[in-house]
Amino acid sequence: MEPGDAQKSKEQLKNAIHHLKTKRKVLLLTTSNRWEGQEETPKSTRLAYKIAGELRRSGVEAMLIEVPKLTIHPCEGNVSDAGGNSCGQKKAALKDKSKNPSGHHRCWASINNADDELFRITREMFTSDCVVFFASVRWGALNSYYQKLIERLTWIENMHSTLKEENIVAGIEAGLIVIGQNWNGKNAFETQKKVLQYFGFQVNPKLCWNWQYTQNAEDETNESYLQAAKEFGSIFLEEGSGPAPNSSPGTG
Repeated sequence: MEPGDAQKSKEQLKNAIHHLKTKRKVLLLTTSNRWEGQEETPKSTRLAYKIAGELRRSGVEAMLIEVPKLTIHPCEGNVSDAGGNSCGQKKAALKDKSKNPSGHHRCWASINNADDELFRITREMFTSDCVVFFASVRWGALNSYYQKLIERLTWIENMHSTLKEENIVAGIEAGLIVIGQNWNGKNAFETQKKVLQYFGFQVNPKLCWNWQYTQNAEDETNESYLQAAKEFGSIFLEEGSGPAPNSSPGTG
């Protein structure tokens, strides 16, 4: 990392938490993953738990959902099929009121897959003041769980862009925190921040940043990866921080 980067990152975290403490309800969505039998928690997920803990101690309702632990089917591509664009149509609304109390959840994949759990995210999102996405960089793009989630939420953007209906997330702030190792993090971050703006969220710069350990894309040494984990911990996490005991999807 460049001199001064660590202090800048600490300030970004401090300012983000300070801003989030002004909210009533915050939804934190983590998308990085490990094998379920592995004890380690991804760096970005650990950071999300730290933020959630601080918000809860301040009286803010902080809902944390680990997206990889949910059953979320791939997007069906209804936004661009041979018949045109059928994504987000009213007839695609999830009929179950317990899953779709707002009536805004309109996704064919939710209807076509009985075990799909995207509703667990949208049900919380539409009652939140703010949603913050956490993602890791893999091969120059944000990880596959993040991408699958964003594709499955396409109907949010489609409702106001193609169908000319209301922007259902106009009143929700959004943030994006991206953690990477050595390549293309800034570009991946900027692209997905723009995506959230297209969706219609109020993207707040105070809640958006990209942390990448090194700018040397050729540095693939194991020592570099080990040092990155130590550096991340010293900047963002206190000793012993990590997931809350007995945490589960949707409860944190």
